[in-house]
Amino acid sequence: MIKKVLITGATGAIGEACARYFAANGYFVYAHYRGNEVKAKALKSELGEACETLCFDISNADSVRKALEGIELDALVNNAGITRDKLFFWMEDDDWDSVIKTNVNGAFYVTKALLPSMIKQKKGSIVNISSIAGLVGNIGQTNYSASKGALISFTKSLSLEVARYNIRVNCVAPGLVRSAMTEGLDENELKRSIPLRRFAEPSEIAEVVFFVADKASYITGETINVSGGMAQ
Repeated sequence: MIKKVLITGATGAIGEACARYFAANGYFVYAHYRGNEVKAKALKSELGEACETLCFDISNADSVRKALEGIELDALVNNAGITRDKLFFWMEDDDWDSVIKTNVNGAFYVTKALLPSMIKQKKGSIVNISSIAGLVGNIGQTNYSASKGALISFTKSLSLEVARYNIRVNCVAPGLVRSAMTEGLDENELKRSIPLRRFAEPSEIAEVVFFVADKASYITGETINVSGGMAQ
């Protein structure tokens, strides 16, 4: 029987790489997006019958429930996330609220909608995409760091609750990844702080996500640091 996975934020660099990696390894992929229909259609065209796109607002509980009604999965990748970077002194209420609603509430709503079917099946795997910002913090990202740190704590607690149902919950915390989020950064300057001296490729993160979701049958409640040695 073909395994199924939902990847939220599948039009972002990491999400897109995950969709490709899971599809290449025999999964049927539900690829979530909100605004980038062009990229979603291109991904669907590339993956063909191994993919179905789902458009919904991850920060809206009703939108999530309606979109995911009746869907049963083997794996869930809570990847969708946004940034609204500013120094704390200049951060507006909306900068804080929008990041928390998308990055934290979104993971809650999606997991809440899909967990009952995993419990019924007595199997499943959930991977939450955090960040090294959630492990060590970052200047100008108090909102983003708080959201990604929350996902780590969310992972630890939920993993304890659902282990009895043979459901694993883990985190992957990427460092600097080549993507739209990092294209404006000075790579030459920043890579000096990375022992491996380069940004990660999205495919390298996807490989770890797949391992944690599909292969790591005795790992739960953990946060896998994938930062090239940047965070210890």
